Amino acid sequence: MTVALENATRVVGAVPFIRDVSLTLLKSTPPDRRKAAWLYLQFMVAKTTSLKKSQVGLTFVRESDIWDKSFTERAPKLGGLIEFYRSPARVQWTPTGVNVPDYPKLAQLWWQNIGDASSGAKTPQAAMDALAAAQDSVLERIEKSGVQGDCGPKLNPKQTADYWFAKVEKDGTIAPQRKLANEKPKGETIDYDTLIKSWPATPPKR
Repeated sequence: MTVALENATRVVGAVPFIRDVSLTLLKSTPPDRRKAAWLYLQFMVAKTTSLKKSQVGLTFVRESDIWDKSFTERAPKLGGLIEFYRSPARVQWTPTGVNVPDYPKLAQLWWQNIGDASSGAKTPQAAMDALAAAQDSVLERIEKSGVQGDCGPKLNPKQTADYWFAKVEKDGTIAPQRKLANEKPKGETIDYDTLIKSWPATPPKR
């Protein structure tokens, strides 16, 4: 669980408002309430609390939750969920990384540019190129300001698309990918048992 110390959400009383998997404590919150909120955040991600939350909501915070024996017993009834979260596929398809540095500033760019694509004002490629340029501009300003310290964004030098394609192929990572000759191939159904077998997993070493 990531605790983001930024001015992005609010704290109501001593209970933090939670967005996705980020928990935020405002700098403007009075110290006594901030301390109370910090204790509450620790309670939320404590092993027993986290496990119960996972059992009820099936949203995992700790890896120990995924490997708990209760989920080994429930796995056959959860349609591959546990096998997936225990497998390397979890990292391939749901990568975890740094938080969005400034959600309000960046989110407004998403809707503007996605709107251009969905309305037909721009091609999807043109809209995504415009979005990338706008995001880079915002992230560059945040980086130069130094306001987020060591947690702030650090932009890579600008490179060609071919540079990134080659890096992906060399590193064996997922994205970005070159454009396919056929972007809309006929769908294929994968046998469920075959899919599950493709997700081997071993418990993490302690």
